[in-house]
Amino acid sequence: MSLNKNRVVVAMSGGVDSSTCAYLLKEQGYEVIGITMQIWQDPSEEYIYREGGCCSIGAVYDARKVAEKLKIPYYVLNFKELFNEKVVNYFVDEYLVGRTPNPCIACNKYIKFEALLKKAMEIDAYYLATGHYARIEYDGESGRYLLKKGRDKTKDQSYALYNLTQEQLKHLLLPLGKFTKSQIREIARKAGLPVAEKPDSQEICFVNTNYKDFLKEKAIERIKPGPILDTSGKVLGQHEGIAFYTIGQRRGLGISAGKPLYVVKIDPKKNAIIVGEEKDLFTKEFQAEKINWIAFDSLTQKIRAYAKIRYNFEEKPAEIHPLESGNVKVVFDEPQKSVTPGQSVVFYDGDLVLGGGIIAKKGE
Repeated sequence: MSLNKNRVVVAMSGGVDSSTCAYLLKEQGYEVIGITMQIWQDPSEEYIYREGGCCSIGAVYDARKVAEKLKIPYYVLNFKELFNEKVVNYFVDEYLVGRTPNPCIACNKYIKFEALLKKAMEIDAYYLATGHYARIEYDGESGRYLLKKGRDKTKDQSYALYNLTQEQLKHLLLPLGKFTKSQIREIARKAGLPVAEKPDSQEICFVNTNYKDFLKEKAIERIKPGPILDTSGKVLGQHEGIAFYTIGQRRGLGISAGKPLYVVKIDPKKNAIIVGEEKDLFTKEFQAEKINWIAFDSLTQKIRAYAKIRYNFEEKPAEIHPLESGNVKVVFDEPQKSVTPGQSVVFYDGDLVLGGGIIAKKGE
């Protein structure tokens, strides 16, 4: 396939980051095409009209205004069936088995960097670009594309990009990675972009109220009440359904024990929530599955790295041990709080993303 190396599709969410991404690439001389992904499931769903949501009707309106300002072609593509399958269903299913999902990472993996990249290449674009704060560099010595943290450490989004493959990195542009957020807003202001002052979207894009109401709407018949147990197995109360709880949760347990109690484990086989004291939340090791390595092909011997177990978590030193299954065992130097199955763990060497995977189970 002969692709146009000057043509780039920009994933436009209607926000300041993706809009400035399109502006910067046009200024660099690229032939820029803006695309917004339609992922809402039904025109009656309230969240598509929500102000500021990255999946809303307003997002399409804002992205179109930016495209008109930049004088670039702009399209809305329908990804709703794939999004429902790969993101919404995954989101619901994970909570139902007592795990805490990360829908943004699933969306990046299956929608943006697989489906949208494929669409971009179908219109002969060599590149897909997004407004993520991260950097891609090519290392001539190893012949590999490397993923690194964004310069603005307060906005770095490399954690959400650990699933990228070498082939995807080859066709991906992340022009915001070398800027700070304040610099991007200033660039947008000077360029006269109509979204320069638009606030960032913080919510899960497809959840209009809260995730519990969303789960009830999608899967109430699959949610069953069950026991709340202490760490010795004593019944302390009843829960509404394991889907409504996550590791580290303290509020909303509906039990009184004379001391603070936290969700320390969720047992889907017993349909039970296990609660304990804060000290019971700490663990030193866990296994991770569905591993993707970026800096090298595979892990053949244990390495030292910094492990990040949540987006807003400071990475901590650990040993990463390869397992025969292809999974890894992560052993922290010091016990860490609220290691949560279903969340992603990403491994770093300084600014370099080594790879990552999904937290499968904690060490006992």
